[in-house]
Amino acid sequence: MKNALTWGLVIGILSGLWLFIMHWMGYDIKDDKASPYEYFSVLIPVVVLLLAIKSYKETDMGGKMSFLEALIQSFKVLLFGGIIAAFAGIVYINYVTEANNYSAFSGRLFGALLVGVLSAFGVSLLLANKSNKLD
Repeated sequence: MKNALTWGLVIGILSGLWLFIMHWMGYDIKDDKASPYEYFSVLIPVVVLLLAIKSYKETDMGGKMSFLEALIQSFKVLLFGGIIAAFAGIVYINYVTEANNYSAFSGRLFGALLVGVLSAFGVSLLLANKSNKLD
């Protein structure tokens, strides 16, 4: 659980910082159009989740991990990271942009959820090395 909390905190803080960096660069969530720079935010959950599950595999699992173990740990990391990133997004909408753009933000939040789930499956498939035979 410590691993999931630590790496979830990293994902959440980096994702929240990315919102404020985009605002500093002159991009705001005013409509449903995405900036080309916004697509770089996909790298945050993918790279950090890969590092998190690799760390979990080596330190907690002794180098052997099944797909299901990796998937469960991935979802724990993403849950903690998502809570922190959503909180940062709510702070961003209410205090930084101060506009009625909840629909644009909710669309981006759903996109982040989809990226997280796909990343969890991909990382789990990549790092799983213990097979559970049904023989």
